[in-house]
Amino acid sequence: MGMMREHFGVLPTGEVVERVTLVGGGLTANILTYGAVIHDLRLDGHQPALVLGFETLQSYLDHSPFFGATPGRCSNRIADGVFSIDGSAFHLERNEKGVTHLHGGSDGLAVRNWEIVDLGADFVVLGITDPDGRAGYPGNCRVTARYSLSEGGTLGVVYQSTSDAATLCNICQHSYFNLDGRPDAFDHVISIAADHYLPVDDRLIPTGEVRPVDGTVFDLRQPTALQVQRHGEKIAYDHNFCLSPERGEMRSAARVTSPHSGVSLEVRTTEPGVQLYTGVMIPAMQVPGLDGRVYGPFAGFCLETQVWPDAINHAGFPNAILRPGETLLQETAYIFTKG
Repeated sequence: MGMMREHFGVLPTGEVVERVTLVGGGLTANILTYGAVIHDLRLDGHQPALVLGFETLQSYLDHSPFFGATPGRCSNRIADGVFSIDGSAFHLERNEKGVTHLHGGSDGLAVRNWEIVDLGADFVVLGITDPDGRAGYPGNCRVTARYSLSEGGTLGVVYQSTSDAATLCNICQHSYFNLDGRPDAFDHVISIAADHYLPVDDRLIPTGEVRPVDGTVFDLRQPTALQVQRHGEKIAYDHNFCLSPERGEMRSAARVTSPHSGVSLEVRTTEPGVQLYTGVMIPAMQVPGLDGRVYGPFAGFCLETQVWPDAINHAGFPNAILRPGETLLQETAYIFTKG
């Protein structure tokens, strides 16, 4: 079976959203030009979708909490929407409760239509230019997303970004995973290869402390059921786990297994952090998702590989500045196995 390219819907702007189907390595993936969204993902021999998504474009426009999207120009949160580069202050749209800047703003890359740059049976390259001044960002920033399927159930994601002015840039993949199709992901067992995490304040902004995971519910170095959220501190994970002080070589960051389906996911990345978000803020949906499922809180979990949140505003956090002449390369592999 080869690649398929089809019409998925039309945005209010009149732009046509396309969907491409990729096949390879034991996986089948549907990718949308809207938001560079991973719309659907299937593993051979396992029926339920591995990601949360919707059947129609309108449902994405009306209801999606970044299902499968590619947030940017800067993913995650920026405190007060303010940052400085080389002594110049910039003020971003505060699109989260009027307080913080979240995932690039209300008209960020996650909700805009990308173009298909290249396409094959098992890969697609999407591209978009984020213009100077949008949401307050300096510089024209060009971003490409390459999704590919390869042997061993591997979904590869590579983001490349360039800018004609010094800017803030941090792209991530925001798929919500569920490895067994059950109403929630509490029974999934997770491990994350991080000795430290970032505590947050009531706005979910890092406090600046880099805290050891020892003796806390953030110690996920050994396999731990997400049921832990229902006990003890009743934590709802939406925190960055610190993999390294800066970007590095591809290495294993996290592993998740469903005891019900036997499906496992390993996440490998170049990125210095991974945000575990377990979907506490997913609203109770009024429209069906993939496979007719009706989603609600904790229906899936995200493993967002990225620069640490609000890094620009904290000394000692990884670099989040992209300068002219540089290419920001962010690479992650999601590897699925069964049995």
